[in-house]
Amino acid sequence: MIERILRPYDLGSTQWYVLYQLANHGPTAQRDFPALLQIEKPTLSDLVRALVRKGFVTQTPDPLDQRQRILKLTDAGSKLWKELPDPIALILALAFEGVDKPTLELVTTVLKRATERLSNQVDEGV
Repeated sequence: MIERILRPYDLGSTQWYVLYQLANHGPTAQRDFPALLQIEKPTLSDLVRALVRKGFVTQTPDPLDQRQRILKLTDAGSKLWKELPDPIALILALAFEGVDKPTLELVTTVLKRATERLSNQVDEGV
């Protein structure tokens, strides 16, 4: 569903998440993205190359370590970000339409705890 929402903008969901990170947290080291997005480095390289080619992101050397790259939104990327619908908000609105707030808060708490437990298991190599 996310892909369908983003298709008119020529973006995939992982590209959207890169733009989200840069728009909300500012310039970010490229090396941080595999852990943030749970993807492999070669996949990230292709993704970044596509965003640079589209003119949405710049990739510059890290002033502290020239071997590393810093990703930053371009003006075109910032403009696009402001125009993009939030696919997560749209999906959540559709999925939880009619659910009262206390129930939604309970579901959110349960899902967060479950996700944290699963993440801890993955981190521990289980």
